[in-house]
Order: sequence, then structure tokens, then C-alpha cells
Amino acid sequence: MHRRPPRTPLRRAALSVLGTLAVLVTAVQPAGAAPRSGGQDPVGRAFTGAAVEFGVPRDLLVALGYGETHLDDHAGLPSQAGGYGVMHLVSNPDRHTLELASRLTGEAPSALREDTRANIRGGAAVLRSYADEAGLGPAERRDADAWYPLVARYGGMADPSGARLYADTVYTFLAEGVTARTPDGEELTVRARPVAPERGRYASASVASAQSPDYPSALWVPASTANYAVGRTAAISKIVVHVTQGSYAGSISWFQNPSAQVSAHYVVRSSDGQITQTVRDKDTAWHARSGNASGIGIEHEGYVDNPSWFTDSMYRSSAALTAYLCDRYGIPKDRAHIVGHSEVPNNDHTDPGPNWNWTYYMQLVGGSTGGGGVELTFPSYDTLRAGSSGAQVSAAQSLLNAQQFDVGAVDGSFGSRTTAAVSSFQHAKGLGADGVVGARTWTALLSAGTTPALSQGSTGSAVQRLQRALTAALGRTVSVDGTFGSGTQQAVRDYQSGRSLAVDGAVGPATWAALQAGR
Repeated sequence: MHRRPPRTPLRRAALSVLGTLAVLVTAVQPAGAAPRSGGQDPVGRAFTGAAVEFGVPRDLLVALGYGETHLDDHAGLPSQAGGYGVMHLVSNPDRHTLELASRLTGEAPSALREDTRANIRGGAAVLRSYADEAGLGPAERRDADAWYPLVARYGGMADPSGARLYADTVYTFLAEGVTARTPDGEELTVRARPVAPERGRYASASVASAQSPDYPSALWVPASTANYAVGRTAAISKIVVHVTQGSYAGSISWFQNPSAQVSAHYVVRSSDGQITQTVRDKDTAWHARSGNASGIGIEHEGYVDNPSWFTDSMYRSSAALTAYLCDRYGIPKDRAHIVGHSEVPNNDHTDPGPNWNWTYYMQLVGGSTGGGGVELTFPSYDTLRAGSSGAQVSAAQSLLNAQQFDVGAVDGSFGSRTTAAVSSFQHAKGLGADGVVGARTWTALLSAGTTPALSQGSTGSAVQRLQRALTAALGRTVSVDGTFGSGTQQAVRDYQSGRSLAVDGAVGPATWAALQAGR
């Protein structure tokens, strides 16, 4: 990437003339814009219109929006940092680009949150206001490379190295090009082109010079000390997988904000798998409530409902990090110890969600999925019947096959053969043979197997089976970590009390018999 010659007075004058001509051409068809399509493609028209109205390069707007949200407005719901819409206009205690956009455009805050056209106008207006404050004239505004410091400012990162990280991402999209599809199926394109961003004061803020103190392949951008606790109150025993609900750089920025009161140990970028550490392993990041003391939190750039963020580069990079951490801290490479945020007790989050490929991820980690390649651990177990589909159907099918009730291929589709196998299993266990997998059938399936005596301090796969079965039987999440701790003991006591068993908090023949009978 070459450096630009300095802007001499003569060059500024020349740029001014060229810029005036360019603006006239842009009003007809902006550079890089998708072809017009007879009134279709409203998001493309919104970018084109905002670019012309506010004098911001169209492709720069699209690249910035793509980096923030993949051009998905998420139905007006906020990101983790309180950002809204395609352009991630922010409203939180310390950043107010949404309110600024409202003042600049006259659009109501509700429109900026929920209407994509208004949101794109708002993002362009904020960028133009930054350009005006920086004194960019018309010719310079036509030069995308001149906007670098303003893009860095838009990212909202106080730390110069973090701001450069944000802006570099946008300019990488400009250099490599973007082809993006909106949730409504509209396709937008930014053509690849040479870039030579004028970084200004960010030129010396090289992120590559700050390396992670715990994972050699990662960068180091520390979170605010207001967002984590120094030290730990428990040994590291699990990895917790998260999704940021925001962009990579935006999430790192949020962790630097003292108002956030959240953090994670690592953040993984979607496009290339780049990793940044924000909290030391030895310290307690605030990412998973009851899992904070013993967990290492890994955030993955993106949104739960949009699978386009979960790239192969991300999976491979994150899996390499997880494998390294498991080896370093003696964490078993299985799904009892590598868990999703949604699987940690006392949490109300859904990440990483149904679009996260656990089977592939665990294969890359080099560990076990806990069920012969089929996931068995869920925070709750749904009622399944003919016509159901998905990961829990696969789990039930796998468990039925293991008990010699043949469903054929484990395909996640609850058809007639699965219905017949469920009915046969229910008949054998003395359950009502209705072919529906409800709480009692789940309890019997999940607890099936050997029946060793278990009590506080026990560990292993039998404890995992017990914990899954208790989750189904009690209708609440019992942490499946393979360790019989105080939480599991209390769950056993609650189960025994509800089934008129001797309440001792230990699992012997009577408790196993009740579980395997689906009581």
C-alpha cells in the first residue's frame, strides 16, 4: 500500500476542480453504485441518495455499514453497545450519534432506529459533520482515502490503536470489495479498488505492536478496569462461547467504556478470524454471570440471527484459541466444558444460537461433542412430535439408537420411523406410548445407561447424564459440566423431594431407577 504525496496548495486547487466535476457526475451515477433497477432495491437507493445529499463517498458508506451490521437492521433492536440500524447509530451513556443524526437530519429518533432509509441518511450526516469539523473541502470529500480519520472517529473508540483497528477494517472492505445481501434479498456491491488511506494521527497507532500477553496470536486492547474484576475466585474450568451482537471493533470499544459493565477475555473477527484479547485470563471478565468465576469468555463478531457472520476463518481461528486454552488450563475438550452463553445457568441470553455449528466447531477443537457427533446438552428440552425438526430431534434419535430402538439415520427430522421408535421405547419403560417426546420421555432417554453411585465430588460422563436428565425432569437448566457440585446436589434434592424419594442429595439405585423410568 503506497503513501500519497502531501497535499500542496497546487494539488488542492487541482483536486477542487476535479472534485466539482466528480460531484456532478456522481449526481447521475455514483462511483461503484449498483445499477438502477426501475424503482427496486430500496437499500441501494438509500445509500446512493445519502451519498449525494451529504457528499460522502457511496462505497465508503456501504463498506462502513457492512462492517457494522452486514447491512442488517435487526428490526430496530439495539446492539450490545446500544447501536441501531444498518449504520449502527449509537445511543448509550457516553455516545450519542443517534441523537446527533436526529439533529442533523430532522429525522425522529424512532425513525433512525427502525427505518433503514432514515438510518443510512443519519450515518451519512454524522460522517459529513465530522468532515466539516475537520475542514474537508468538496474535492477532499470525493477522495475516500481522506475520510480515514473520520471513519476512525465514527467507530467511537477512545484508544488510538482501537480506532485504527476499526478504520482499517472499513478500508479493507473497500480494497477487497464487498458483495452483500440484505435480509430482504437485495444485493449491494462495492467493487475492489486500490486504497491508500491517509491515517493522520492514527498512522503511529500500530495495533500489531500490542500483542496478547496470554495468547501469542492475538492482539491486546485492554478493557476498562471498571468492566472486570482482578483475579479469580475459582479455577478456570470452562470456555464460554458468545456472539457479540455487534461488530468486532465496536465490541472492543464497548469493553473500553466504563459504563458498559461487561467484558470478555477474547473477541474474534468474522472476516479473517483476527483475535483481540481484552481481559487477562487470570482475571474475571463479566460475560456470563454464574460462569464468570470459572469461565474464559470468547466473543464472536456478529448477530445470533444472521449466519453470514459465522465464517470458516472465524470457526478455525476460534477453535485454535479454544484448543490452546484447554491445553493450557487442563480443560476437557468436550461440550460439558466448552459451552454456549445460553447453557450457563442463571443467564437469559440465547447466544451463540441455532446458526452456530457446534459439531464443526468441536471437530476443529479436536474434542468430543458429547454424543457421538450429536449434541445432547441443551438449556431446556422441547416437546417433540411428528413433524418436529432440528438439533433436539437429532439428540433424541441418537439416544434411541443407542438404546437399540432403531430410528435409522440421525437426520433431525421426526418422521414415522422416529415416532415408532419413541412409542416402542415408551412401552418398554412403562410410559404412555403416544410417540411424543415430552419431559418424562426425555428424562428416561437422557438418564439411560450405567447407574453408578454419585455424590458431591463425583465427576465424569455419568454426572453429565444425570445433569441432562435433571434438566429435563425439573424443567430448569442444570449446568452440564460433569462435576457433581453444590448446584447438582440441590437439583438432586429437589428431584428426590418431588418424587417422594429419600432426600439425601446423593444418587443411588432408587434415584437412578426413578430417572430411568421417566418419573
